[in-house]
Amino acid sequence: MSLNINCDMGESFGLYKMGDDEAIMPHITQANIACGFHGSDPNHMRQSVELAQRYGVKVGAHFSLPDLTGFGRREMKIEREEMANIIIYQIGALKGFLDMAGVTLNHLKPHGALYGMAASQAPIAHAVADAAEHFRAPVLGLAGTLHEEIYTARGLEFHAEFFSDLDYDDTGKLLISRRHEAVDPELAAQKTVRAVAEGLVRSIGGIDIPVRAETICVHSDTPNAAIVARTIHAALQPYLAA
Repeated sequence: MSLNINCDMGESFGLYKMGDDEAIMPHITQANIACGFHGSDPNHMRQSVELAQRYGVKVGAHFSLPDLTGFGRREMKIEREEMANIIIYQIGALKGFLDMAGVTLNHLKPHGALYGMAASQAPIAHAVADAAEHFRAPVLGLAGTLHEEIYTARGLEFHAEFFSDLDYDDTGKLLISRRHEAVDPELAAQKTVRAVAEGLVRSIGGIDIPVRAETICVHSDTPNAAIVARTIHAALQPYLAA
């Protein structure tokens, strides 16, 4: 599997702008486009698809809990069937714009709190898998969690994701805040290269923990995301070329 750099994009809504997608796009290979439940709207979805197409970037659906006010970063209690329907609804919306542009749905990725819930709650992971089976698309997720266990057990293609701009705790769990702070681009690049080359990342407690990095995430709402993406893209050139 070739290494990818992905970014959560198209998260602006109405007149409210989130991230600088056009500045980031040249430095990534996968765009996870928001589907309307945590960010985006029909206009931004179409614009994001067209922007990715212009740069030759693969497009995935970035679906969320129905929490536009909280940007999808607050947990909710939702049963498996309803969650699957919520996910299918969002992917279907994005796929309409993909079909119009002649762009293939490349992958799927849960957003925010839903990502964390699917990593640890079997009914939610199965809801993601229910949708993925229908759309026949690979799913991005954390290695060694229910993402990998359930998706692969159900015969889905799984791509292990590493987060360049987030910290990990001593158990390997992601530390997700509702608002991302700026990160040092060089340190993020060094951390990412180590994850790719050695399969290790230093936790906030100073422990080296194992990770798999088949696709690298940069968040577009990190204040200096474009610089981070450019620096990581340059540092990963030997691996991307391979």
